[in-house]
Amino acid sequence: MPRRLSVTVEHFPLAQEFRIARGAKTEAVVVTAQIGDEYGEGRGECVPYSRYGESIDSVRAQIEDVRAAIESGASRERIATLLPAGAARNAIDCALWDLEAKKNGRSVASIICNSPPHPVETAYTIGLGDADSMAAAARVANRSLLKVKVGTSDDVGRIRAVHAASPHSKLILDANEGWNADNIREHMLAAASAGAVLVEQPLPAGDDAILADIPHPVPVCADESVHTADDLDKLVGLYDFVNVKLDKTGGLTEGLRLVERAHTMGFGVMIGCMVGTSLAMAPAVLLAQVAEFVDLDGPLLLAKDRDGGLVYTDATVSPPTPRLWG
Repeated sequence: MPRRLSVTVEHFPLAQEFRIARGAKTEAVVVTAQIGDEYGEGRGECVPYSRYGESIDSVRAQIEDVRAAIESGASRERIATLLPAGAARNAIDCALWDLEAKKNGRSVASIICNSPPHPVETAYTIGLGDADSMAAAARVANRSLLKVKVGTSDDVGRIRAVHAASPHSKLILDANEGWNADNIREHMLAAASAGAVLVEQPLPAGDDAILADIPHPVPVCADESVHTADDLDKLVGLYDFVNVKLDKTGGLTEGLRLVERAHTMGFGVMIGCMVGTSLAMAPAVLLAQVAEFVDLDGPLLLAKDRDGGLVYTDATVSPPTPRLWG
């Protein structure tokens, strides 16, 4: 029996405007792939990202380009040769993992996790704003791990304000490529003074070499500078951690490879996400079982998640149920 592929675009309003250094959004627009056969239906969700030249239309077109291969039974490994790393391949790869789990009667967790998966601590994101509004948001959030969006020419006041408002929270500062050679040292010192545990992608991808010449009083994590395992060699001596997002790797298959190689090479790992629903987070929660930091709060930013979504309790997120994925 041939497979069936359907592709849908879905809109999920956010609870409030979400702002980072390069712009703001009020909804999550996701592309969902559903692949079915006699064994059931497998689903995968992706979030196209304009920073990487993606759009809803381009991702849909990429998936349509491989429709014949998918419906004729192409494997995840075959799809990886037909589609580049990115959102389109992520949706297909994760849908195939989900379908394979249903076909084999065996959960994805039982295949990729060394022990039964457990809830993991996830960061909660504070969007970019003025120092007072960010401090207020941090105070209300009252989380043990905050991811704080920065990335302006003067973030020192923001960093100090958030730390003062939530002194017992661990802080990940995410500059989204917004700092430069002139201000990175000042910002790194402010991060260290605030007890930050990680600074994410402080400089534009391509300016990474600067990181070799400055102290790292706080570990530095690559995001836009790393997509797949093939990117790791060029990051040695520059970054301490890498942020693994399935929309960058092109799915769980490459995500597993990237995490394993990163750890082998001595990098720490953070598992991150775009702003999407629980369906997008589900495979990442399994990958996060071996990560040092986890940032999978996408559904918490939505006004309403999918039915049967992930369970968030205090600062943790639990593994997915088979009803959702895997």
